[in-house]
Order: sequence, then structure tokens, then C-alpha cells
Amino acid sequence: MADGTFAVLLLVAGLTDMGTNYCGTPTGCLGAGEQESRLSFSAGNVIERRAEEGLELSMRYDFARMIGPFGQAVGLSWGEESGSWIGYGWTWGTTFGKSPFYTELHAMPGLYAPDNDFDLGGPIEFRSGIELGYENRKGWRYAVSYNHRSNAGIYDENPGVETVNFKISMPLR
Repeated sequence: MADGTFAVLLLVAGLTDMGTNYCGTPTGCLGAGEQESRLSFSAGNVIERRAEEGLELSMRYDFARMIGPFGQAVGLSWGEESGSWIGYGWTWGTTFGKSPFYTELHAMPGLYAPDNDFDLGGPIEFRSGIELGYENRKGWRYAVSYNHRSNAGIYDENPGVETVNFKISMPLR
């Protein structure tokens, strides 16, 4: 169970990166930056916890504009046992030296519609996660991601759900 761990990691890593590499520059700590916009598709399984195991499909668009070290993204997902979700939030990523391997964290609040037999507790749900991947020379990324979605205790019921996905991401040039 991941709970809000990935969201906290995003905040700590992003703020550390910001203090080390962005503050004191001409654009400032939260200055505008650019990255390649991307479109991602992923498929995987809900891990049985309180929800039944089942397929989850998701799509995400990463905007080209950054705010300091933080990227911006909008995502949506549909799970055959875990309902539908759409949200907007932040990303932070880093590479492992000069290798083609990378990791990325994300945290996104969003709106949720329950499935027939499973309900995450309310219409506002937060999604956070981590991905580990490889980026080829043309900018295509292939990754494994682990995500947690819950309402952070703002409703009486908060069963949460985790998913493991395989993700393909293409740059939009």
C-alpha cells in the first residue's frame, strides 16, 4: 500500500532539485521552462487489495511548459473493476547519469466515477505514482509504473487502489 508516499517523494525531490538547480538562476525557483510534450498510453492490472484484480487502461498528456523542475500533465484512466478517473497535476523526473534510464514521480488530484461493485469513497481522488523506464534515441519511452489512487481520507470510506502498468510514451514534436 503506497498511500501518499509518491506524492511526498515528488514534493521532496522536486523542492530539493529546485533549491539546488533553479533558485538563484535568472528565471528563479519557479521560472518557466520547456520540455518535450508527450502522449503516453499504459495498460496493466489493479493489484488486489480491496478492489478485485482487473485491467486498467490509462492515457496521459505531458505539457511542454514546466514550472521550475515540475512538469504538468493531464491524465485519465479506466479500470474494469476500479472505475474511471480524470485529473491534472505535476510530475518530476530525473535520469541516471548519462544513461538512457530515468525515473519519474507524479501527483494528480482528479475526479472519479465508481465502477458497479467498487467505490473509492467519493468523487475527488488523488493519483500518485512512480515509473522506471528507458528512453530510446528517438525519445520514445518504455516504462513500468506503480500508482496509488485514494481520497486521502477526505471521505469516510477510503479503500484506495494500486495498479502496476506498462507504459509507452511518445514525444510530440
